[in-house]
Amino acid sequence: MLKHITTDLLKIAYDEQGEPDGWPVILLHGFPYDVHAYEHVAPRLTAQGARVLIPFLRGYGPTRFQSSATLRSGQQAALGADLLALLDVIGIEQAIIGGYDWGGRAACIVAALWPARTRGLVSVNGYNIQNIAAASRPADPEKEHRLWYQYYLHGERGRTGLEGNRRAFCRLLWTQWSPIWCFDDATFARSAAAFDNPDFVDVVVHSYRHRFGLEDGDPRYDDIERRLSVLPPIAVPTITLEGETDGVSPPGGRLTNATRFTGRHENRVVANAGHNLPQEAPDAFAEAILNIHAWTA
Repeated sequence: MLKHITTDLLKIAYDEQGEPDGWPVILLHGFPYDVHAYEHVAPRLTAQGARVLIPFLRGYGPTRFQSSATLRSGQQAALGADLLALLDVIGIEQAIIGGYDWGGRAACIVAALWPARTRGLVSVNGYNIQNIAAASRPADPEKEHRLWYQYYLHGERGRTGLEGNRRAFCRLLWTQWSPIWCFDDATFARSAAAFDNPDFVDVVVHSYRHRFGLEDGDPRYDDIERRLSVLPPIAVPTITLEGETDGVSPPGGRLTNATRFTGRHENRVVANAGHNLPQEAPDAFAEAILNIHAWTA
């Protein structure tokens, strides 16, 4: 069921499934995807008593900014703050949080900075908090070429290209990042509707410029960014997942940061799955959530 809540900055749209008194789970999508990434995960969880909430991130679907004056920020601190605000407004004291890509980053941020609100974490691609101070240091060419879309969006040509070709641009990323996932036109179209949000381009461009120090962030998040700059550890029980065929973050990449998980932690490589792991391998993702639930019962 699609619902809405209002925070100080946003009217957040979210899908809710399960009984209101179920054990709460928040699932967060990435770029360029939407809540349909969890369409086959949620039923597996609600069948085991979960209350599942899947929000549209800022800039996606029906989620809207309340004021035209608010910076359309896509910085990591904004995503974490939005998740915390959602928990506060709905009145969820503690939840299992799962996500990938942008959603995995928001989940890692809340788990690191507000661990009392996080019963456990499932994060695709490991420790997702950005090391912005080190972003200007080039990586090896094999990794750099996979990030072409980020560099493209650093210039105004890229912004114009995304604005005019957002569906073709995003579909190309789907195919590059999940090379063996045979999604059909209807599956893509359901998610692509979320990219018609009037703030999508601004939020996406700001995200990929801020993380490289090319644009300032929203001053309201300065304190959170300062706390994230030290790459805080994550102490809550965590399962990290990696898609075996992930075309943008192959297995073994961010797990160089495995020491950032200081509590119970297990990493799993999921066969025949790419970057959009929850939608490609819903059983594996749901199993990880259920395992966290069992660990912390």
